[in-house]
Amino acid sequence: MRSALYTFVEDLRAEGVSQVLDRVLDTYGCDTLTVAAAYHRARDVTPHGPARVTLRQDGVHFTPPADLFDGVRLTPPVQPGADREPLRELRRATADRGAALHGWTVFLHNTTLGLAHPDVTQENCFGDRAAPADLCPAHPDVRSYAVALARSVARLGVDAVVAESLHYGTFGHGYHHERSFVPLGPLEEFLLGLCFCPHCTRHAEEAGVDAAKARAVAVESVGRVLDGAAPTPGSLGGLDDLPGPVAAYARARRSTVTSLAAAVADAVADEGSDLVFLDLTGAVKGYGDGLPTGALAAEDAWWTGVDPAAVGAVVPGYSVLAYARDPARIAADTAAYRSALPDTCALRTVLRPGAPDTESAHALADKTAAARTAGADAVDFYHYGLVPFPVLERIPTALGR
Repeated sequence: MRSALYTFVEDLRAEGVSQVLDRVLDTYGCDTLTVAAAYHRARDVTPHGPARVTLRQDGVHFTPPADLFDGVRLTPPVQPGADREPLRELRRATADRGAALHGWTVFLHNTTLGLAHPDVTQENCFGDRAAPADLCPAHPDVRSYAVALARSVARLGVDAVVAESLHYGTFGHGYHHERSFVPLGPLEEFLLGLCFCPHCTRHAEEAGVDAAKARAVAVESVGRVLDGAAPTPGSLGGLDDLPGPVAAYARARRSTVTSLAAAVADAVADEGSDLVFLDLTGAVKGYGDGLPTGALAAEDAWWTGVDPAAVGAVVPGYSVLAYARDPARIAADTAAYRSALPDTCALRTVLRPGAPDTESAHALADKTAAARTAGADAVDFYHYGLVPFPVLERIPTALGR
């Protein structure tokens, strides 16, 4: 079974390409390196990096090809050192060792672009452009940017482009420092994350949805809580738990994500690579403690406008973040995605080898086996630069080495 380890360009630059590949391929037993070709702002504890805490910026680790971005309004920021073409060096090094290279690409989560061009970000039901990190997948300029970015990464010669944030954002992750002293229930938080920009509303109306009614319901529902009422009790078990007009609006936006995934997959294929769609639902549910509750991740993917079956029909690969302590939960989540995806779509399950949801090599091995048995075609690990070396040393046991 194939297995990849996620990493940053900064990890390779600091420790040396050969040294990192020795660990990833020879010591840990992975056959693929998934490197961040385009990433977003973050502050990371980096236990074996040159800085023990690393501040990251939005941007790409290559020079954007002029022919691909000619006439495209949005151009990605460029990371320091991109002119030295670190990804092309890495492509040569992995090829020499018979390893695969995947270009991990963050598409629509970009605070720099959102602050510079607020009109391309998601617009909430009150008309606020208050999520600068979330570019709207329905906006034509954003879609053109996504296609050009995908082609750029594929053109580096990677075996696959791993597409993160190729969908709608959620209210809880729209900026780097967020506050709400108003208790919001799951319904109110979902409603605040819906985009009602002109492009989204037009798309919904073309699908026969009363977008104005959906927006009015969202304004009323969230507004009463902002005015002091208690949030709506209970969880959201599915789209049918939403008020009727909002449910119809949320269903309509899934085709926006599916058509964007199809366009990006076609562009990547034209450059000789494959697209792997990265579904973040499992991270949304289990990121903080590895204790996801409620519906399985595949059943809650609609929160970001994702229909796994529809997306799986237009991409050759689909990756899911199984952030859970319980192997049974990982098996159930993996099996649900495997059931939803067509046989033509390869499924990859991503596990964290350490905190907060994996305590030992034995636990990681149990979870890896659970994912495999449930139908994963590959089990990947996150993340080389973010955990101590002793944690990474659990991977060989998980892979049966």
